[in-house]
Amino acid sequence: MNNSVKLPVDIVLSPEWWFYNEKITFDEDFFFHPQRRVEVEQKMEKVLYERWGNFGLGIHHKEQRPEIGAVHLAAGYLLSEMMGCKVNYTESHPPQVIAADQDKLSIDVPAVFESAAFKRTIALIDQLKSKYGYVTGDINWGGILNLAMDVRGNQILMDMMMEPEAVKGYFAQIAEVILKFTSIVKQHTGTTSISVNRVLRHLEKPVFLHSECSHTMISAEDYQEFLLPFDVAWSKQQQAFGIHYCGPDPHRMAEQFAQIPHLDFLDAGWGGDIKALRKALPDTFLNIRLSPVEIINQSNEQIENTIIKLVKDSGDTCLTGVCCINIDDKVTDDKIATLFKTVEELRKENAE
Repeated sequence: MNNSVKLPVDIVLSPEWWFYNEKITFDEDFFFHPQRRVEVEQKMEKVLYERWGNFGLGIHHKEQRPEIGAVHLAAGYLLSEMMGCKVNYTESHPPQVIAADQDKLSIDVPAVFESAAFKRTIALIDQLKSKYGYVTGDINWGGILNLAMDVRGNQILMDMMMEPEAVKGYFAQIAEVILKFTSIVKQHTGTTSISVNRVLRHLEKPVFLHSECSHTMISAEDYQEFLLPFDVAWSKQQQAFGIHYCGPDPHRMAEQFAQIPHLDFLDAGWGGDIKALRKALPDTFLNIRLSPVEIINQSNEQIENTIIKLVKDSGDTCLTGVCCINIDDKVTDDKIATLFKTVEELRKENAE
């Protein structure tokens, strides 16, 4: 996959960082009030520009951009709310989804798009479009198993053993919701998944990025049977397809990932064996994720060495990116600067 810059790098600061450093709050208005959407996203751009503008952050700080979703946060909540989960919006944390623990293995797809959560999202888009003439950005849409665990609760893991065929039908209904929702968003903005990982904004084609955070809880065999078929189908349907796997063991699924006809992008969770993934996926863009927890106590030199090692393990700088997601307020600015400086040096070395 082509990208606008070799070794693209990006960060996402946690809600706690924004709250304690810039007093930005994350109540419902942050997500759904049209003017506040625009004002706060611009404020975030300005903060990024003031702190790390020399590394290319905050390039839109002079613009009022009608972002339909929180493109500077890692927050999946909306589709869960649309399917019946309660979501708690608080000042200093991301939206907290409360599992609905629904007692049935079925989703009323038309009803999902009659929900209050969906209607106010469409109202937000319409209001922004009416004022600005266009909208941009997108909304983190989660993934099939992630959403199933929100709606059905942990019972879905037992269902996979006890009622496999019913679960496959249930997952197909969730997939239908995802495809309908993302197609609506893409019609308005042209993208679906920048809110899943901001590194995607550096790539040539808009990637459809399937979040598989919960796959650490299932076996590779269960992934093969229940969820790989959706990834295979989506890889054939989408202009570019990717998987977001933020858990520490993406290499455990390497054999299955290699069966996907067009896996253009893999967000490889911290702790993943990048060498093993590259061996299995020689043509896939591997996005290396640094641990936002470990960098709190790491020295700048340790951060630098970690990045150098992981990029080397990936083996192809044209098919490698670097990110750190959900950096909290305990991480100092100089550590973030080290992340960007190290990648800049690696770019120079690989350009020679």
